[in-house]
Amino acid sequence: MTLDWFDRVSAELQDDLESICEQYDQIGHMSIDKGAKHPRIEFFVESEENDREYFCTLFFDPFNNEFYIESFDLDLDLSSRTILEDIDDIIDAVHESFHEFMEDEDYVTAYEYEYDDQDEDYIDSDEDEYETLEVDWETPEVTAYIDENEDVEITYKFGVIQETGDGILQRTNRVKTEDDELIKDEFNFIFSKDEASTIIAMIASHMDSIQSLDTGY
Repeated sequence: MTLDWFDRVSAELQDDLESICEQYDQIGHMSIDKGAKHPRIEFFVESEENDREYFCTLFFDPFNNEFYIESFDLDLDLSSRTILEDIDDIIDAVHESFHEFMEDEDYVTAYEYEYDDQDEDYIDSDEDEYETLEVDWETPEVTAYIDENEDVEITYKFGVIQETGDGILQRTNRVKTEDDELIKDEFNFIFSKDEASTIIAMIASHMDSIQSLDTGY
């Protein structure tokens, strides 16, 4: 029995979902429960009353080292389990559940999210959003990973938000498709000076546990 696969997926899942879905980036959250016999990751949004509305639960079977989701057929009074083989399957399952949940007309009406009013302006890139915050970029884009065979590049740059003095770390993923189309995703992480030393220390203390992207899963 091992939780290595559970820990690795838990560490990456939130960032991966935020990078592929602007709407999830704004309102999607997840919580982790490792104390159960089958540890789980629960995904939710918060209402205006700060109540949690859950839309997906991932379970992990530590004996078979696999993630799964459960569903229940009311007509047959039977439950079923869908095994998720890899990280892509896991992301797809959560992403699909999120949009099915958001398309619930009663939910959207009840909470009146801003997306209906903002449309395309809302889906603008994070870069535009942080330009309005007046970020002083202290570094250029630095390439952290590149795979020329797969046409994948990951870069980072660091800046300081003028208004608050917080640090901002921007990660940019660039992937070239088979049709020679360039897909660009950006993720911004904001932190204070007090948090920075803790983050650096945590990463430095666990470098040996982190796998290279070239290693795969």
